[in-house]
Amino acid sequence: MSEAVPNRWLARVVNVRPGEIRALCWSFAYFFCLLAGYYVLRPLRDEMGIAGGVRNLPWLFTATFLVLLAVVPVFGAVVARLARRVFIPLVYHFFVANIAIFWLLLTLDIGTAHVARVFFVWISVFNLFAVSVFWSFMADLYAPGQGKRLFGFIAAGGSAGALLGPALAIGLAAPLGHVNLLIVAALLLEAAVLCAARLERAAGELRFEAGAPAPAADKPEAAALGGGWLAGIVMVLRSPYLAGIALWVALLSLAGTFLYFMQANIVAAASDDPAVRTRIFATIDLAIGVLTILVQFFATGRLINRYGAGPAAAFLPLVFCLGFIALWLTPMLWAVIAFQALQRAANFALSNPAREVLFTALGREEKYKAKNVIDIVVFRGGDAASGWLFAALRGAGMDLGAISLATVPVTAAWLALALALGRMHERRARG
Repeated sequence: MSEAVPNRWLARVVNVRPGEIRALCWSFAYFFCLLAGYYVLRPLRDEMGIAGGVRNLPWLFTATFLVLLAVVPVFGAVVARLARRVFIPLVYHFFVANIAIFWLLLTLDIGTAHVARVFFVWISVFNLFAVSVFWSFMADLYAPGQGKRLFGFIAAGGSAGALLGPALAIGLAAPLGHVNLLIVAALLLEAAVLCAARLERAAGELRFEAGAPAPAADKPEAAALGGGWLAGIVMVLRSPYLAGIALWVALLSLAGTFLYFMQANIVAAASDDPAVRTRIFATIDLAIGVLTILVQFFATGRLINRYGAGPAAAFLPLVFCLGFIALWLTPMLWAVIAFQALQRAANFALSNPAREVLFTALGREEKYKAKNVIDIVVFRGGDAASGWLFAALRGAGMDLGAISLATVPVTAAWLALALALGRMHERRARG
């Protein structure tokens, strides 16, 4: 592909400049394959969560958090000692090996009930690590201005994959059997590794804007990051900016977990048929994918570039605020499906790319280690704590409507925090 002049079709949907096209396309393909693989597995996770009992969800969330606490220091040690081009494929090959083990155990019908619980925890760990490593790579490659222009389009690659994944799950579950969907997911993950390798090569051709850091080819990207295995935690505790991002993620976790538990309760009450429930979850994922990809292709980059990362990140809390008000008034199946679709579309299409832009103003070690702590430990720690809080509120006699109303002020504080982080990012990016 010639980069003398940006491709006309591409220029219609993203403000891409000469020298960026090859890296942009491989970034898109990388995220496409990654999320397609995850979304093949996601309906299985949601069904296994309900099959294990809605009341057991807080225990599964807590187990996920404890596993992550053990794994994050290992990841910190790996990125401190290995070059980026080595540790990124290593992470994904490790998860493919895990998928092969799950496939073997489920095919041989060995401890199916226990495997199902472990799978629920594993896929939550896999999703966070896989996506966090991807966005760390993106923040490492692109300058802040480029992130504003390009991250929406790159995120659209993930949304396209999120469309393909549920479609594959719906279309192949019957002819292949739901267990063999694991093989499909493993192949897609290996395709993501191939794209990551191609992107690493294309990084040397990536041209940066005037005043931005040196091009990737001139930076020691092949070298290990160094530092201690707990450095990411120390960075978050010492930096008000990183602590603010961590709080933003914690509030996202609280709001998202409350909504997930409400969804589980409402869907479980609506049907006791596992096939029907799986179809409901896959339909939600498909609807979200269609809505998200349209926004990402045609609006995300332009909106973030024009208004900044802060207002874009603030859009998600606004959606949650309005959504919880709607659930307070109407805690019904159609309302939770609409709310879930809108908030996830808002997250994937606008607020998540904006949050990833916030990391472009940081140093390389912060982009991998501190970001990993925020995306994984803070997020899943928030999930676990929020799960138990939701269970406590239900145990105290609060119905879903009352819990929804009580969450509204939290979303308002979350919105204000997003705007403040946007102002801090602009100051960091300027100097």
